[in-house]
Amino acid sequence: MDASAAAPNFSFFALFMQADWVVKGVMIGLILASLGSWAVILDKLFRFSNLNRAADRFEEQVSGGRSLEDVAGEAGANPRHALPRMLQAALKEWRDAKTKGAMSENQAAFLVARIDRILDTQIARETSKVEEGLGSLAIVATASPFIGLFGTVWGIMHAFQNIAISKNTSLAVVAPSIAEALFATAVGLIAAIPAYIAYNKFSTDAGKYAGRLEGFADDLSTAIQRRLSERV
Repeated sequence: MDASAAAPNFSFFALFMQADWVVKGVMIGLILASLGSWAVILDKLFRFSNLNRAADRFEEQVSGGRSLEDVAGEAGANPRHALPRMLQAALKEWRDAKTKGAMSENQAAFLVARIDRILDTQIARETSKVEEGLGSLAIVATASPFIGLFGTVWGIMHAFQNIAISKNTSLAVVAPSIAEALFATAVGLIAAIPAYIAYNKFSTDAGKYAGRLEGFADDLSTAIQRRLSERV
């Protein structure tokens, strides 16, 4: 008999097909979790790229020397991105206050506080949007290794049961069963590592984007205060 023909098959597919049904269920769950995390990763890559490009373009328009009203008007009635919406909201409050005539210092302070609250609300809403999906990445990153370890422990227990039944402890008999069990841990790590890296990256990106919105809100508030100082 050809020795190579009797050699155990350690390919991924063979290890999966030879595994116990519980281990197979663990692997399938981990593979689905990995696919879900990659869907979130790709979505976040494109979303943050588009958001930052749009923010760059809008900030260039605002800093181009044109009036804020003109820039806000060009953004349209329902702009998709946060910065033009913030600008339009601040200018709306400014216009509403301006139509009421001259303002006292207290009225001007209330207007600035009201604009700040509106901008803070929009920043919180936009930050919540960009953070959607990060929770699922965190779950995959933290839970996958333990789920894979459970599959490994179960597989090893099943392997030892088979060894006891066959009463054969040779390496040729033990190695395939142990490899099937350890494969569950490998699948868990394959799912967890990209999710962990992506979670940390996108959490940082979300924080930077929130800081960018806050900086723009501070600039808007300063511009409104400058206008108010000329009217009070």
